[in-house]
Amino acid sequence: MLNNYKNILVAIDGSEHSEHAFAEAVEVAKRHDAKLNVISIINDSELSTSAFSFSKIYAAEKEQVEKELLKKVHDASRKEFENIEPFVDLGSPKEKIVEFAKDNDVDMIYLGATGKGEISLSRIGSTAAYVVNHAPCSVTVIR
Repeated sequence: MLNNYKNILVAIDGSEHSEHAFAEAVEVAKRHDAKLNVISIINDSELSTSAFSFSKIYAAEKEQVEKELLKKVHDASRKEFENIEPFVDLGSPKEKIVEFAKDNDVDMIYLGATGKGEISLSRIGSTAAYVVNHAPCSVTVIR
């Protein structure tokens, strides 16, 4: 490898491909002695439009996502990797991933080839394709 990565981002959504992306990102971060940012985006377009329902569903979803991210931190520590920081955000996953990478000087992004939102792929486009085309750094897409 020519690059020495210092700030890696991996996006997870609970899909099989994102699990593989997480595992690979941990190994690369260990090899490069890099910081690993783990991000999970709650897709606001999939939540209810009612203000009451939105806040209730969002709170439940955020709690679940935070638990999953804590599990990822624990999994990484079992692999003797501690330099990991979890993030949860609300919005368009593809836009938030690129925004986070730009705002935090990320030099490598890992993400799954397909995620949980495969059904909406034809309607809104692929998150992976968007990130590859708009990211400020290298992107590795994992199957």
